[in-house]
Order: sequence, then C-alpha cells, then structure tokens
Amino acid sequence: MENREERPAYEQVPTPPERGLLHIWQSAGPIEELSLGRVLLSRPVLQVTLGEHHGLLLTQGGQVYSFGELLWRDLSIPLSAPVLEESLLGKSVVRVAAGGFHCGALSEQGNVYMWGENTAGQCGQTEKGTVTNITVSEPCLVSVVDSEVVPPVVVRVMDLACGREHSLALSSQNELWAWGSGCQLGLVTNNFPVWRPQKVEHLAGRHVIQVACGAYHSLALVRSLLPQNNNTLRPPEKKERGQSPHSSVTEREESLTADDAHYCPLGVELSEVLIGETTPRRRGPRRRLHPVGRSAGSSPGSGSFPYSGDGKSSTAQKLPELDGHADHLTQTDGRPVSHPLPCWGANKNSAFPDEMELQNILQKLSGHSLETQHINGPGDTDSLSSHTSDDSCVSSTPSTDLLISSNSGVSGPYSSSPVCLEEVRLCLEAEKKGLQGQKSSSLTNIHQKGKTAGNRRCSLPGTPTHGSPRRRRPCPCKPSSASRTQAAASEDAGDGLPSLETEVWSWGRGSEGQLGHGDQLARLQPLCIKSLTGEEVIKVSAGSHHSLALSAQCTVYSWGSNMCGQLGHVNSPVTVPQQAKLSDGLRIWDVSAGQSHSLLLADGDCVQPILLYCGQHQESLSARRETSHQSQRSCQRSPSRAEIYSVRPTLLPLCMEMGYISSVSCGGQSCAVLADQNVMGFISAIHELASRERHFYCWLSNTRKLLLTPLRNREGACPTLGEPCTHLFFSLCESFVRLSILIGRHATSLSYFLHDVQGADVKSLPLLTHTDDFLVIYKEYCFALGNFHVMGGFQSLHKLSLEVLGSQQSLLARLCVPDQSVSGDTDLVSLLYWPLQQLHQYSRVLLKLGSCYDVLTEEYQCLHQGCRHYESLSLSLLRRKKEAETTFLFWKSHSGKNTEVLRLPQRRVVCESSNRSLTLQKAGRFSNHWFILFNDALVHTQFSTHHVYPLTCLWVKPVTEDTRGLYAIKITCPEESFTLVASTPQEKNKWLRSLNQAVDQVLGGGGQGSSPGVTAISRTATYTFTGEGSFKDAHYTGGWLAGRVHGRGTMKWPDGQTYTGNFKNGLEDGYGESVMPNKVLNKPDGYQGQWRDGKIQGFGKYKYASGQVYEGCFYEGQRQGYGMLSSGKQARTSSSVFIGQWVQDRKTGYGVYDDITRGEKYMGMWLDDQRNGQAVVVTQYGMYYEGTFKENKMIGPGLLVSDDDTAFHGEFADDWTVNGKGVLSLANGDCLEGLFGGEWSTGLKVVGTYTKPAADEPDNKERNSLFRLGQYLVPSAQRWGCVFTECWSRLGCAAAGRGERTIAWENIAVTITTAQRHSPNLSRSQSKALESLEFIPQQGEAVTTANFDNIRRYLIKACETPIHPLGWLVETLITVYRMTYVGVGSNRRLLRQAVQEVQAYLTHFFSLVRFLFPGLPDDGCIIPDPPASPSKSRHNSNTEGVVVVSCSSLLLPLLLPRLYPPLFTLYSLQEEPEEAQYWERIIRLNKQPDQSLLSFLGVQEKFWPVWMSILGEKKQIVSSSKDACFVSAVETLQQISTTFTPSDKLLVIQKTFEELTQEVKPMLEGNFLWCMDDLLPLFLYVVLRARIRNLGAEVSLIEDLMDPNVQHGEMGLMFTTLKACYIQIQHESTL
Repeated sequence: MENREERPAYEQVPTPPERGLLHIWQSAGPIEELSLGRVLLSRPVLQVTLGEHHGLLLTQGGQVYSFGELLWRDLSIPLSAPVLEESLLGKSVVRVAAGGFHCGALSEQGNVYMWGENTAGQCGQTEKGTVTNITVSEPCLVSVVDSEVVPPVVVRVMDLACGREHSLALSSQNELWAWGSGCQLGLVTNNFPVWRPQKVEHLAGRHVIQVACGAYHSLALVRSLLPQNNNTLRPPEKKERGQSPHSSVTEREESLTADDAHYCPLGVELSEVLIGETTPRRRGPRRRLHPVGRSAGSSPGSGSFPYSGDGKSSTAQKLPELDGHADHLTQTDGRPVSHPLPCWGANKNSAFPDEMELQNILQKLSGHSLETQHINGPGDTDSLSSHTSDDSCVSSTPSTDLLISSNSGVSGPYSSSPVCLEEVRLCLEAEKKGLQGQKSSSLTNIHQKGKTAGNRRCSLPGTPTHGSPRRRRPCPCKPSSASRTQAAASEDAGDGLPSLETEVWSWGRGSEGQLGHGDQLARLQPLCIKSLTGEEVIKVSAGSHHSLALSAQCTVYSWGSNMCGQLGHVNSPVTVPQQAKLSDGLRIWDVSAGQSHSLLLADGDCVQPILLYCGQHQESLSARRETSHQSQRSCQRSPSRAEIYSVRPTLLPLCMEMGYISSVSCGGQSCAVLADQNVMGFISAIHELASRERHFYCWLSNTRKLLLTPLRNREGACPTLGEPCTHLFFSLCESFVRLSILIGRHATSLSYFLHDVQGADVKSLPLLTHTDDFLVIYKEYCFALGNFHVMGGFQSLHKLSLEVLGSQQSLLARLCVPDQSVSGDTDLVSLLYWPLQQLHQYSRVLLKLGSCYDVLTEEYQCLHQGCRHYESLSLSLLRRKKEAETTFLFWKSHSGKNTEVLRLPQRRVVCESSNRSLTLQKAGRFSNHWFILFNDALVHTQFSTHHVYPLTCLWVKPVTEDTRGLYAIKITCPEESFTLVASTPQEKNKWLRSLNQAVDQVLGGGGQGSSPGVTAISRTATYTFTGEGSFKDAHYTGGWLAGRVHGRGTMKWPDGQTYTGNFKNGLEDGYGESVMPNKVLNKPDGYQGQWRDGKIQGFGKYKYASGQVYEGCFYEGQRQGYGMLSSGKQARTSSSVFIGQWVQDRKTGYGVYDDITRGEKYMGMWLDDQRNGQAVVVTQYGMYYEGTFKENKMIGPGLLVSDDDTAFHGEFADDWTVNGKGVLSLANGDCLEGLFGGEWSTGLKVVGTYTKPAADEPDNKERNSLFRLGQYLVPSAQRWGCVFTECWSRLGCAAAGRGERTIAWENIAVTITTAQRHSPNLSRSQSKALESLEFIPQQGEAVTTANFDNIRRYLIKACETPIHPLGWLVETLITVYRMTYVGVGSNRRLLRQAVQEVQAYLTHFFSLVRFLFPGLPDDGCIIPDPPASPSKSRHNSNTEGVVVVSCSSLLLPLLLPRLYPPLFTLYSLQEEPEEAQYWERIIRLNKQPDQSLLSFLGVQEKFWPVWMSILGEKKQIVSSSKDACFVSAVETLQQISTTFTPSDKLLVIQKTFEELTQEVKPMLEGNFLWCMDDLLPLFLYVVLRARIRNLGAEVSLIEDLMDPNVQHGEMGLMFTTLKACYIQIQHESTL
C-alpha cells in the first residue's frame, strides 16, 4: 500500500472504494445529455473543490491531487489521471480550497499551504524583490502570526477559502484572517497587495463559523451575540475535522432598527489617500500565465478535461439617469483569454424569442429598465449586468469582469484603469439624490423602502450589527419570551450541537448585488445582511457574482447576478436575499455556487438524495432544431449562444445513478459531487435518519409559524382559553419551541455528519451523545401537552383557531402528516401529539445501524443501548398520552363544581369506584363513598366533601382474609388510618395493584411490576399536618416509616419555628437543629444538639434570644447535669460565665461562676440558682475567701486572706461583711482577737485583744490551724461529678460502674459510626483517627505486658478525638479546669486545690478505663509478663519482669500537657519569693569563670575538664574560660522546661546525670562510682550554668505529681539531688 501511495496517480491501479466516490460534469451542457466524469482512486475522496479551470481532491490519508489547467506549471492534467501533490505528503492535510487561479491546503496542525497565481498576493508569499514573481509552482507554507500579542504567536487555522485575488482563513479562535488584494479582504488598509495574513479587525470579538469566497466578494457566517444582559464571550472550543463549527450555544438577539439613520455606502469614510494610490499591479498590464506560442483559443488537454477558457466580452452600459445626471463608468480587464468558451462561438442566434421578451426578463431581474448596447463579441455569462464601477472603486487591481473589445470580436490591448475618486463621489451623490427623491439608484425596488432600506440604514458600515462587541449599548426593549425560550432551550440542549442563532456578513464588490444589502455598492468592511438575521442560516456559498445561504429549515436564499437563472427565482430585487423557488416537498440540505450556476442537494420522495440545478445549460439537439427558426428573428441585443435557463431549480435525472450523495461542489463551469455506496444498509440508514429529522424540523417550524405563534399572539386568547388553560398553553408553546430548537440543531448536525460520513464515528451521533437532552425535552413536551389536554384546552383552542385563522383553515391541512386521519377540521390533538412518534423512528434507525456491526463491537453496544433508551421513552410517553386521554374523558363525564376543585393539570386518573366496587369498612347503609385514585392522591368523596390523601404519604397493606369474608385493604396516612373493603377478590387485587403501582411511581419507581404490599415502607416525602398536636400546621420534608416521620427531615411551622434533624417513631429523636421564635424579644432561640421523644435531651448548645449561650446537658427540655452558661456579647449590664451542675433548669451542685464585670470568681456549691454551701471566692485584687454560703450570701464561719497575707477567720453575715467573733492575723505576725463588725473594704469595728508575739515564742499551733487553707473547700472528689456522670451516661451506664461493658462498647461504636456518616467535613487526619478507633483492643482478657501497649495507644487516640466519650471527657475537664484557674482564678492560694483536683481527675478517669478494660489491675499493682515472652524492664518498676500500673503513669500524660499552663502558673506564683532569691544567686554566681566557679563549689580538680570541643576542634580551657565545661549536661538539663509531665522531667534529669558521667569518665581510670560528696558539687555547677527560670516551680510540680512507685528508686535519688541543689543555691550568700 505504501508503494502505491508513492507512485503518481496515473500509475496506480484504481480500485474504486465504496465510499467517497467522485463525479464531475460540465454545467453548461444539456441536462438530458450530461456526461459524468468518474475519478477512480484507490482511496475514498473526502473533499473536492473546484476553481476556474482546475480542481483539487483530498483523499483519505491526507493526500492531495490536482487536475485541470495548472497554469502556474504550464500543465493540463486530465480528470481521469489527477496528479499527486508530492510536496504535501506527510503534512496530514485535512482540507483543501481552490480559488480562481490558486490553491490552498490546510494541515491537521492548522498550517496553511498555498500555491498557484500570486499576482495579487493571494498565495501569501512575499515579493522577492521583483515584480515577475507572480506564480508559486509548489505548495509553500503561509505563516499566520498574531503580532498583537507579546510574544507573537502562530495562529492555528481550521478553515480556508479562496477567491480570485484573495484568500481567507478561519482560526481555531473563530477569528478571520485575510490576504491578497481588493476590498473583499475586509481590511482597514490602503496598501495592496497584502502579502501576509492580517486579522479582519471588524469581526474581532465575533464568533465566525464559516467563510466563503466569491470572485471579488466574501461571505461569513457569524454566531449572533448573546443578549445584552448576559454579554459574555465564551472561550473557543477545539474542533475536530468532520465536526460542525457550530459548537456552542448562543441566544437570539432581536435588535431595534432606526429608520432615519444615514450610512456610508462604501463602509468607510473616503479620504484623499485614494487619489494618489498606485501599486505595481496598476502600472502595467496583467501577465499572461501561458506560453507565448500557445493559442488563445486552445489549450493542452482541453479535449480530456471539460474546462473552458476565461473569455470575456466587451460590455458597455449606461447607468440610469438620476435627476438629469448620467454617469458612464466602464471597466477594463487585463486577464488573458487563454481558453474561450466553446459554447460561446460565432453563433449569434439568441436564446430568447424576441427582444421584448428579453427586456421583460431583464426588467424582472434588475428591477428597472436598462439601456442596452450592441454586443458584437463573446462575453462572460456572469457579468452581463456589470454596468457600474463599484467594483473598481476599491479594488487595487483592474476588473476582470468586463473587456473593452472592437466590433470584430477581437479583444484590444490589455490596459488597467486606476481607481478614480471622482467616480466614487459621483456615485455617492447619485445615491444621495436617489434617496432624497425616493428613487432607487440600484436594482432595489423603491417600494421596499420601509423594509429593506430601513434594514440597510440600521446596518451601519464599519459597525457590527448589534453594536461593537467591545462597546455596546443596552437595548431599550426586552427580548421576547420566544427569544428567551430559544436561548434557554439552546443552553439545555448542550454545547455539542450546532447553533441556529446566526448572521450572514458580506463585503467586497457589489456590482451585481451579490452582497445582499439592497444596492450595488461595494463594502470595504464586513457588514451584516439584516434580512437574514433570525433565518437560522447554517451554510453560505459564494459564486463568482452571486451568493447562496442555506437555512436549517431547508430553504435557500439567493441574491446577486441572475443573468443565467443561477438564483433559482425571478423575484425582484436581486440585491437582497430572496427564497429560491422550489417544488413542494423538496428540502435542501447542501448548496454550492459556481461561476454562473448553482447546485442544490435535496431530500426527495425516497431516501436517496436528489440534485437540483439552476443556471445556464444548452438545449438538447432536438430542441435546438425546433427553435432554430425563432433564433433567426432575435435582435442583435440578445446573447449569441444556444443556451437556456429555467425559472426554478431543475432536477438532474442522473443523480440517481451516482449513489447516496453526501456533498456538492461548484467552480468555474463545472459541478462535482461526492457519493457513497449503500453497504449493508448503513449509508441509507444515516440518510433516512437525517432526511426524517429535516422533514420533522420543517414540520415543527411550519406548525409553530402557522398555528402556535398566531394563537399565542392573539389578544383575546386569555378570555377564550381561560386563565388556567392560558398558562398551560404558553407552557406548551415554550416546550414546543424547545423541542423545535433541539430538532433543528440535531438535523443540522446530521447534515454535517453526512458531509464527513467517511471519517465520522457512529458513536458520535447526537442521538447517542445527547441522549439525556432528548429524553428531558421530549418528556417536558409530553408533560405540557398532557396537562393542556387534561384541562380541556383543545376544545377552546379549536374555537380560538377558527377565530384567528378564519378562512385560512386550509393552511393547517398542509401540517397534517399522512398517518393522521383528518376529516373536515384539523384534529389539533393528533397534530400536536404527532412529534412523539419520532422517538420510535429513532429507535428503529439505531437498530438498523446496529445490524451493520458485530454484536461484540463497541459500536453495536452503544447503538443497542441508545435504541433501548428511545424505545423505552416512546412507550412511556405513549402511556402518558393514553392516561391524559382517559383523564380528559373522566372529567368530561364527571363535570361539576364538586369535582372541578379536584381537576389539576398534572393529575391523571388511575381508577375509580363509581360502580361501588370499593367502600369504607363499617360504612352506614345509606352512606355514599366514592374513591378516586389519581397518580398523585387518593380521593375519598362523600356527598360534597372531599378528603385528599397524597400518595407520597400513603401506605397500603392488604388485610388477610378472615372468616368474615372481607376483602380489605388497610390505608395508613400520617394523621389517620382506615380500611377499604372491595366487593370481590378481583376488585381487591385490582385496587391493591393500582395503589401500589401509583405509590411506587410517585416515589420515583417504575410503577410497573409492583406486587401487592411491596411498596416502600421507608421513604422520603413532603407533608403538611392539619390535625391537633405538636405538629399542627407544620410542613415536613424528610423520611417516613409506615406513616410516621422517621429518619432525617425538616419540620417548619407557620410561626417560624423550624427543626432539622433526626426523627424516630413520629417524634424528634437524635441530633437536630431547631429555631424557636421569641415573641417578647422579637428574636429567635436556637438549639443544636440531642433530642429524645420529641424533647431536648442529651448534650447540646442553646442560644437564647437574650444573648445567653448554654452548652451542656438537657433532660426533658430542661438543663440537667453538666453545663456552661455564658451571658454572651449582647449582655449590657453584666458579663458572666457559669460552668457546673444543673438540676431541673437551675444551678444546683458544684459550679464555678465567673463574674467578669465585678472581677470575682466563685467556686463552690449551688442550690436553686443560689450560692449555698462550702465555696471559695477570689477577686482580681488578690482577695481570697473560703467559707460557707447561704441564700446567695457569705453567712457563717469563713477564712478571708488578702493579697498582703493579712488573714481573718470568723463569722460572716453578708458578702465581705464581718459580724461576730473572729481572729485577725497581720502580715508581721501580730494578732487581733475579739468581736468584729463591718464591711471588709470600708473598715472594721473591733472589740478585742491585740497580741504581738515575742521573738522567742514558739508557734501557736491552735491559732495556725485557724488560718490553714482548705478548711471549707468542697472535696476534690465531689467537685465535677456531673462531668463524669455525663461520660458514664454516654457509655450507657446509669451511674459510675453500673452498666454492661458490651453496651458501653456498642455505644462507642455507634458514636464513631454516626460521626463518620453525618460529618462530611472531617479532615483527613480526623477520618484516620476515627478509623483507627474502630479496632478495639481485647478488653475481656487479663492485661499483660504484651497487650498493655495496645490499650495505652488506644487511650491516646481516644483522648485525642472529641467524638469518643473519653475524648469528650478530656476536652470537658480541660475546659472546666481552665475556667476555674485562668484569669481571676490565677491565685497562688488555689495551688493545693488545683493539684488535688488533678489527682481527683486521675482517680475518676482510671475507674472509667478499668470499666472498659477490666483486665487492668488496681492502681499501683503490677502487670505480669505473658507466659511465653521474655521479661521486660520498665523505668517505673523496681521489679524485674513486671510493669507497675498507676493512674498517674497511664493517664497523666493524657491530661497534664493540656492542663499545664494554668497549673504551672499557680506553681510559679506560689514559689515567687523563693524564686527571686534563687535567680539573684544565679545571676551573681554565673559571672565567675568556670575554674573559679568549680573551685568555689568545691569540685575536685580531677573532675575539671582540660579540653573543650568547638565545632569538632579541641581547644584548651584556660582560667578565663566561661561556659566551657560540661556543656552537653548543661544543655540537657535546660530541656526540663520544655516537658510537661513529671515522668518526662525525671527522664531529663536522668539524661543529665548520664551526660555528666560520660564527660567525667575520660578523666578517670578504671571503674568509677559516684559518691554524693563528689556528685553534689559537680551537679550544682551544672544547675548554675543551666540558668533555669522557675526551677522551684519545676521541683514542686515534680514532687507533687510524680509516680509514687519511683520516689524511692534511682530517679527519686536524682530528683532529690536536684532539689538539694536548688535549696543550696537559694541559701548561698558568700563566694
């Protein structure tokens, strides 16, 4: 295969493929005698494009072939043997384009290659210093570079088009680039040629979809701008070959037009620059492209390739006189006449019978009478009406349309005429006067002033149609509802389908009206053709002097030159788009324009497409003989040729022999088509699908245009239809529009699919890629149609149609499809239901396509799945149609005021019991019960009363047949239940099945195979309660279980109360969030927490409207147990926080009250919201009180200590008020004893004895006991019992240790699982921690050293997770501890209380751990090793082979690190006086060098270091060295401040001794053992050099909280040494 590809085309052995068959023929021949040219290549042809006398072929694999007159190579290649463009091999060409005399190719990478004639720069190759470089013989790369960005980037091109002297490229960003010469470039420049591609700035910001080039004009298909309220430019999408460039959704914009706006007819303001403008191409004639010796009338290969020359005729015509002025504008052409037309020979016989008939036709074509001149020589058929100089006004090259020749028919010398500014001015003046005199200077009919001229004035040249995309003004009018509907439908349909919201822009020469703006003026810049806006144009094509536009509704618009009938109509004027005249039933889906003809591809009566031709052609031989006598009578004005043309497009009979045509192409005098063979029925199935869809869209458009739009716009529609039906009808129209837009976009995409059917993937069919869009829109349409039908809207609509259409009822007959039975009036019901049948056609075609593939292929599976989807939807919608019809008949037969209230649009009847087949159990003898089952509710009607039970909240259960023979069905609803009794078993089964299916369907199930009693007991539904109770008038959305709210849901009351959370058995139960309005404060209360049996119970957070916040436990809606109440930020009078125990919504038990406003903190007992019992009060001024309270006052004995250590012990009568006996001890030791009275802060009245102790008097132990702290404290074990009680309750225990261990572990598992399910915002670390807690250590076995570590690790993870009960306990204990001892609570006299509280925490905590792990021994007991494992040693054990377990060693590392800050602060305050003395000694002693300090401390010289290491280098220690000895030991001891637990601090001390020993060992020989006399001075040096702040606090903390098991061991001895060093430094006074 590779060898065949490398050989020339004429050497290959042709094996005709089944796809991509190419047929070419000459357009000017007789239609009955056309001879097809067949190109046989080994590969399918993907694209064919034709120029004036040459053509290009693109085959599969990216190979490009050329044929015809290749003037740039002096070759004439026959069609039968096209030549391969070898220089393009390996370039992956995906598209080719042929201009008049040059070629272009586009690679897959977006690169452009051009070759051929380059006289006007159309090949994009820069001049190489000489004017003779006018041809490019081989394809050369053309760089399209965007230089506006920094750095410049290469533009990727996705489409290419070529004219005679210009080329256009469409980039992947949907921007247009141009190069060449002439106004057809659309560039703002005066210098021609344009050698390098430049961006067409006038279309910048617009989304260009497609471009087309005529001889000297250009067309662009542009997507309409978005509405002005949503004017956002979407990023361009990438497009693949074979995919339509209409790749995203836009909205239609209906803009207003101004009738009195003036415009510049040329598109720009003229300047004097044009006067002196000259280019090299104007200075000399056009060079001949063929050898000099070649005859002008013959060419090589003319016999093998049916291409004619470019012979031009001399035509001189006068402009019509405008107000007495006549402008004689002529043009010359310098194009060589290399190939004269064979059909335009010396025959002077006219094709028309007489001169009058010719003039009549010309008047119809041009719109006004023409003064004719004699034509003596051959002429160009497409330029007979080129009588103005508009083309020359802006072109940089001479016109090629007209030749000035002599009477002998031989063309004169070639010359060129430069642009004359004076002529342009004359044209402008004539146009202006014509407008003032209401006359037309162009071919435009003056009677169309209101329509066409207004549109032209709106289309200001140089300005986009809807305003500049960069500077747009808001439109004063809103888009219509239909426009908004279309926009919404487009967005719903997805971005993969083509957009139908397009505009057509044109620019260039307009002498023949080919620009479509209603005149014959040229346009220098793109200008929108207003008459085509909104016509859903999907393709444009440009011939030499005419233009075509194809709409999605399969209509063709044509304008421009019509001398040969190439427009397909004779309508006037030809300067604006007019619809081609087509026979009924023809739907055009591809067009192409040639030099003087047009080729249309249409759907015929069968699946195979047909070809239509309009333009010049010769008569057959027999027809010529019959009309020879008429040709002799024709005058000299008639064209001298034997050619005719028809008024409407003519069918080409030979199209049936070509196969299934996929695309058409025209160029020059030739036509070409690409066709495919119907292999296995695949091609015919694709064509059938596309043809049906185009027919369907045309039907939808006609229905919308002829029926729905007039009815909707009728002013009296509302009274006729009624208010409900009016809204339903508008909804039906909107859904019909959405369906129509979807089908139109789908039909367009199928046409694009057929153009590239050889390379397209069947899996990319829109039916498969956009299945969801089709399903949704069809369902929506069927639903809207059924609702309108049910409400009886068609009866009123029929009357309205008679009023609106009147005598035009016959128009509706054309909308009726063949399978509709129409008798008399049109059946609107069948008419609007007909679109549903298209779904079955989709399924059938997909099934047919699937049969072309093997069952195991991916294509078959995809097609088969799509077939099932559409067939299932078709059956489902047909059932809905039948349900709507049944419901309509039901309401028709049961009409009345009582039943009218039940009639809803979306409601469908399922069955009813009018025949007494169903009645209520225990119903009265004369009672009347009528049950109606709808698709959404069960209705019980009794006389005139209706009870409606929504099916979403209805449970059906069959009652087992008993001895009474009742066939009963039990119905359960949220607020009531009842039993229905059927007359027979068959009726029972019928109703049971219907009820279950209806309930299943309303819940989202299929509703097909539901057996009795199988409908969901648990469901999610919405219901509004009406009965009495806590839920009265509440609206609920959430879970249900057998008629009761159950699961997660939301309850909303009319007064604003809401609850969102869990329900159980009809009540709030579990976690929930509630908002409760407070009418007094006009603010809501909020609660987040646990509920039980409809009441707040458990742990939660309540935010009061007053600003207070309570976070704690509840019981039956009241605060009960542990809780914290803060006044909140909104409290103005006082700010306070209480944390403690609550009983029945009151403070009762131990609690801490922090009065932030007064600066006091109360720590003690409460009773009924009052301070009552033992307590401690501290103030911000250092006052400390402990004693008894009663009725919220200090009453009874108490101890008061001030900040200066003044203490009073005695009787109190009120807060800080003394009354009774007491003893006052001053700071200096003096004592005052007697009767005291008065307030402490204002002064005391004393009656007593003052005592000053002697210096040698011993301490009075009895008096000292009076001032001992802690006499009236609440015992530490009783302080926070409510916190531990809550933790026990979370484990499922009624009290401490009272419960089952298995239930406790189950509660823990439920808590963790619930947190994982209902907390989606958990971090990754939290999720991993919860997962690790799912693995529970063995808790039932005896604990050994092997599994003790597992328990310890589990406790660490549990305490780090607040969701775990133990983790919650740790967090809560930390909270209460900080609330107690932070702030005002930082009083040194609270130290003993704080330490005891920590120890109480450990005791309670250890009991919880032992409950969960009963194998743990008691506090202080040992854990043996497992029998088979070797013994292990632990630092906290003095016994080999065992581990001693204590609450401090196991739990203190979990608590103390987070309790450390407040606790260590208290130690520091307590040791503050001693710390001052210690630090003064440290500062003073550290001023001495090392050797002096060692000598002072009494360290033996044998321990003095001699060398020190600095960065690995040894240096000798001298007498002046400082901080050089025992550095490692000093640094190790300094780490004691970075640890928290006593065990960690003891480890630091132990490492310090080890480091000290390691540094001393090198100085001594042999074994060395420390003695205290040697160790203490040396360790004292280390402590001094460590300079540890608050060392006294560190020592006290270790001494109070260290594990008792290590007090008398090695670590205990080391700690004693550190304590001794601290005491010695504290009492050291001399050096």
